[in-house]
Amino acid sequence: MSQTSFQTPTNKIVLSISQLNQQSRNLLEGALSRIWVEGEISNFVRPSSGHMYLTLKDDQSQIRAAMFRGQNQGLSFTPKNGQLVQVRGKVSLYAPRGDYQLIIDHMEEAGEGALRREFEQLKQRLSEQGLFDPAHKKDLPDIPKHIGVITSPTGAAVRDILSVLKRRFPAAKVTLIPVAVQGDKAKTEIVHALDRADNFNQGQELPIELIILGRGGGSLEDLWAFNEEIVAQAIYRCKIPIVSAVGHEIDFTIADFVADLRAPTPSAAAELVSPDQQELQQRIQDFEQFFVSTIQTQLVQQQQKLTWLQKRLKHPGQRLRDHQQRLDELDSRLHNAIQNALQLKKTQLRASHTNLLRVTPTHRITQLKNQQNNLKHRLLLALQNSNQHAQQHISQLAQRMHAISPLATLARGYAIVSDPDKNIIRTSEQLQVGQLIETQLHQGHVVSEVKRIKKK
Repeated sequence: MSQTSFQTPTNKIVLSISQLNQQSRNLLEGALSRIWVEGEISNFVRPSSGHMYLTLKDDQSQIRAAMFRGQNQGLSFTPKNGQLVQVRGKVSLYAPRGDYQLIIDHMEEAGEGALRREFEQLKQRLSEQGLFDPAHKKDLPDIPKHIGVITSPTGAAVRDILSVLKRRFPAAKVTLIPVAVQGDKAKTEIVHALDRADNFNQGQELPIELIILGRGGGSLEDLWAFNEEIVAQAIYRCKIPIVSAVGHEIDFTIADFVADLRAPTPSAAAELVSPDQQELQQRIQDFEQFFVSTIQTQLVQQQQKLTWLQKRLKHPGQRLRDHQQRLDELDSRLHNAIQNALQLKKTQLRASHTNLLRVTPTHRITQLKNQQNNLKHRLLLALQNSNQHAQQHISQLAQRMHAISPLATLARGYAIVSDPDKNIIRTSEQLQVGQLIETQLHQGHVVSEVKRIKKK
């Protein structure tokens, strides 16, 4: 089909389909170039190209949408079907199909989903900063005499807290620090209330010993003031122990993690921080019985001790006799000690006399003579042993010399041949026919004449 326009005989301008779609696209993008739309995701797909294609819908209508890879790479969450989102983009038209669509350049979670994501991000950041560290948690007093309550003065939470405190421990002083617990001003008022409580304690005879910070239940958005970072920082730096009691048992806020203790409800917080007066009365009665029993036991023990001391108390005459007996015993022990000392000295004297005799010249001469005789005897034994070893050595050498002697060789049947000049004949080359030779045997000599010479 031609892509150009043409005029009919009636001079009407007729557009091609491509031209119509292109002009429609220009009109849409010009009029709706940067808009925000909220809707629920359906038909979500993400092919290998990285682009995102989806349908946004509400309860009455829907529109196709696309978010290309260059824009969706910075998303902090992964879109999924059924999720409510807010998107920003321009309305355009996909010319090949003639479908108009929304080209998205920004997407964020809508409603409570966005708040949940912000909650988790803040929780992670504060945890890394150490605001949830158990080492920073302060201990709560067992019996607080002064309790501070930071909450709305008109809500159900304050009534529940005061009712429980009055029932369980009416002796405690309660100071209400009213704040807004919802809305834009809530976070600032909570921070100021915590600072006021810290400042109030300076110079007070009865300072606030713990604080209940809380409110009744509500949606995540209603409770959001207790998820603000400035509130978390104020709780962290507060010197007074804080019990967080925000919402119902299933509700969790940042304040719960920073506080020194979390209570599931405001009523539960009042239960946790206040002792039961009936239990206290019972404890007092138990202590009273314990002290009475202890005192009675001490009296009995002291009476027994007094009786024992009275029995030990003796008449002066008896004490004198006891001392006289003691003196006689000591005198006997002293006499025995002197006798033992004298006997020891006698033994030492005899030992010294014996040692003195050992070092006299006569005794020394006798010792030297004995040593001389001993050395002489040892010398004779050494000479005998040395002579015996020498004789054995000479005998061994004679045997070895005899083994290598020429006479020993002759005795085994060998002979020594020499010429008349006594030159030893070793080869047949030294002999001539008719030459006289002398053969020495083991016993005797033989003179011979060479008749024939064999070379081999």
